[in-house]
Amino acid sequence: MKERRHHAEKAYLKESFLKSSGARPLRILAEYLEPKSRFDHYQIDDTIVFMGSARLVSREQAEAEVRAAERGEGDLERARRQLAMSRYYEDARELARRFTEWSKQLTDEERRFVVCTGGGPGIMEAANRGASEAKGLNVGLTISIPVAEFDNRYVTRELSFHFHYFFMRKFWFAYLAKALFVFPGGFGTLDELFEILTLRQTGKMRKHLAIVLFGAEYWDEVINFEALVRHGTINREDLQLFHRTDSVDEAFEIVTRHLTEHALAERGAFL
Repeated sequence: MKERRHHAEKAYLKESFLKSSGARPLRILAEYLEPKSRFDHYQIDDTIVFMGSARLVSREQAEAEVRAAERGEGDLERARRQLAMSRYYEDARELARRFTEWSKQLTDEERRFVVCTGGGPGIMEAANRGASEAKGLNVGLTISIPVAEFDNRYVTRELSFHFHYFFMRKFWFAYLAKALFVFPGGFGTLDELFEILTLRQTGKMRKHLAIVLFGAEYWDEVINFEALVRHGTINREDLQLFHRTDSVDEAFEIVTRHLTEHALAERGAFL
């Protein structure tokens, strides 16, 4: 009778183990190493990050919703508010397009400032769309959350990432960034903004990073930075960590000047 031999499965092929709590360090490491391998392959060392609400829509879509609401198909007040906020979608789209065109004209082939977003709808879609319209590579760092999947068709497919761990996703936002635009947004946007500001304030992020809060009226209403100074919980010089503007032209000028003075003269990304 032929002896039956038992072949043990290799540990790194055991799906039950890889999904277990014991393999959590491996999953975390994978969300560092796999993106790194792709960034290295495509020579992505510098990004311009766009953050903002996933709920904002393009002007075209907002106008269509207003027309529908005026016919009695929907909430007219909400539709009009969406139309007013759609300016931020269009501004993010325009800025991403301009920066992609500017980056493609740089003579230093090792410095490409690639648009990077969270890969979702709203402001994220707008920035990826603008970069795509300028025929440039762009990055999408999506996260697994219990909402309907959204296909941001403007993200460069080879640079589309999907994360489980928020902190690993935020690491990749911060690590490669040389400039950050923060558009009106909710809890997620505020979380990302304040983490970056904390890294800059505490010196944990040593590189130069241009931070622009786009939409001065929104930010002045939502966050009372002067109150933080007045109560002594931050120093007045901490307000120099970022700029506020409503102007696409001014935002473009601030960041291109910053990148020219700092990032173009540096090598590597340091936290």
